[in-house]
Amino acid sequence: MITRADIEAAHERIRGHIRATPVLDVAAGSFGVDHPLTLKLELFQHAGSFKPRGAFNNLLSREIPKAGVVAASGGNHGIAVAYAAGRLGIPAQIFVPVVASPVKIAGIRSYGATVTVAGERYADALALAEKHQATSGALSIHAYDAEATVAGQGSLGREWQAQSPGLDTILVAVGGGGLIAGIAAWYAGSARVVGIEPKTARALHAALEAGRPVDVTVEGIAADSLGARSVGEIPFAIARAHVEGVVLVSDAAIAEAQGKLWREARIAAEPGGAAALAALTSGVYRPAKDERVGVLVCGGNVDLATITAA
Repeated sequence: MITRADIEAAHERIRGHIRATPVLDVAAGSFGVDHPLTLKLELFQHAGSFKPRGAFNNLLSREIPKAGVVAASGGNHGIAVAYAAGRLGIPAQIFVPVVASPVKIAGIRSYGATVTVAGERYADALALAEKHQATSGALSIHAYDAEATVAGQGSLGREWQAQSPGLDTILVAVGGGGLIAGIAAWYAGSARVVGIEPKTARALHAALEAGRPVDVTVEGIAADSLGARSVGEIPFAIARAHVEGVVLVSDAAIAEAQGKLWREARIAAEPGGAAALAALTSGVYRPAKDERVGVLVCGGNVDLATITAA
């Protein structure tokens, strides 16, 4: 189990390499939600998502071999590892599936990493990354099922609580579970942490139903960021202890939330980044009258044409 002490240590380790991203308090009626909200705008993090927190914590806390590092990613983790490795002068090899967006593949390459695009889904890219690691000796940086990754992502929870004390509920999009696990490990019951997943990629929802991580079918518009076939063992253990539950949203609701973020606030979120807000705009999560709700906008690596045309 990741502790607050682990997260504090990660924060001290990485704070010179990441941004403290802003929060935005919005009045009732914004985005069509009849409730005031606090948005945490983590899409303004280096490399366009929360992922550099875990990437830097891995690279700064582990011994790096001459072969460098290898990672599998739907896109954002790969961009983050490429960014962090580039800043630290470490060679990086990134494997992404064919569903990864061209914007994200270009982002990985822009930071100097070598990219291999192969496999239908994240799990296929992960298998290729593991094969590369075994033959090259490179250090594997897991996107979500590693203690250093989860502790690094937990620094977001630490930062948010300092910026917005007194939140009752935190809504967090879920893929493989590393982000929600880190945030839940930090809050540890001091606020309700609720996962938001697409109906077409519900790894944590299925795991909580089954009592263990299980494989799920992965489809939908957020598959490149929330498309883990199963939740990680480490995130699942934390989620079972500290996550209130999971709410499922449709692809249509995610697209609608994306559009509202752009039209009303000029916030360009990718589908996974807009998923938490989608739970509110679609009405599947309804806050109590005086509930103070925080919404994480976790990623912004998106082709603007896909949302400005909506």
